[in-house]
Amino acid sequence: MNAYSTRLVALLALLVIAVALPFAFDPRGYAIRILCLALLFAAMAQAWNIVAGLANQVSLGHAAFFGIGAYTSTLLLIHFGLSPWFGMIAGAVLGGLAALLISLPTMRLRGHYFALATLAFGEVMRVIANSWGGLTGGPVGISVPFAPPDLAMLQFKETRPYYWLMLAALVLVTAIFLTIKRSRLGYRLRAIKENADAAEVIGVDTTRTKIVAAVISGMITACLGTLYAQFQFFFDPDTVFGVASVSVRMAMIAIVGGIGTAAGPILGAFFVIPLEEFANQIFSAQAAGLSQLVFGLLLIAVILIEPRGFMAIGPRLKRLFGKGES
Repeated sequence: MNAYSTRLVALLALLVIAVALPFAFDPRGYAIRILCLALLFAAMAQAWNIVAGLANQVSLGHAAFFGIGAYTSTLLLIHFGLSPWFGMIAGAVLGGLAALLISLPTMRLRGHYFALATLAFGEVMRVIANSWGGLTGGPVGISVPFAPPDLAMLQFKETRPYYWLMLAALVLVTAIFLTIKRSRLGYRLRAIKENADAAEVIGVDTTRTKIVAAVISGMITACLGTLYAQFQFFFDPDTVFGVASVSVRMAMIAIVGGIGTAAGPILGAFFVIPLEEFANQIFSAQAAGLSQLVFGLLLIAVILIEPRGFMAIGPRLKRLFGKGES
């Protein structure tokens, strides 16, 4: 069996384990909800990875697309009774248009200038959602109407179906990421990441390439916003448009796991999300802000140990053992 076959068998075995995993937990328990959130944020970080990981355009405004997806599907369900699946499509269109709108003036920026511009866009969307109370419910928030359990309405009696939906979303987004990475678009994005000026010299339209990647990333993130809304049943502008709760968390998960890799966001999400929940459970009742402090210190320690993320630990160990053998 060659290396490719071995890797394929391992991936299939891992997928089978992932599909069967919910049966080990209470179908309405807390643990399976954490697993759902880990899968969802892994998919979100993977979508963020398309722009930041491949082209080194670090966005801090992806919460704008996430919130657009959540509000679009929920408002269409409330006012027109449309299935969240149709709302997801509408949200993806609006998310893509928003990504195009913000990309046109900002994709010529680089480094922290681009990050600050996207951060401002996300904050503008949060302020609009808080101010436009007649449509969004404002700071009070908005609730998803309850419907009979049905796949068409993305509502279920138990949490297990949500888990499988989140897992399917993660697999699909990861497949999209890998397809882009191995395509012409992916090669152009990596050329931009290595040296944007050199990429321009060899004929790469750097601005257009980055805009295409941003639109794809924005559309995917908006779709995931719909899944979040249907899973949580209630949200407010600070939750879905929040810089720390969405944009920074996406980036943090990808960076901790290994930016620019397919497995990085998955490893990062299954470390960051459970760790955050564990810190909240253990320390939140002891002193105000203590859980966030402990969580932040642990993340800093991880990043200091391996700044390139978990995906760099394997090669490092391989080099160490290789030296030991020689």
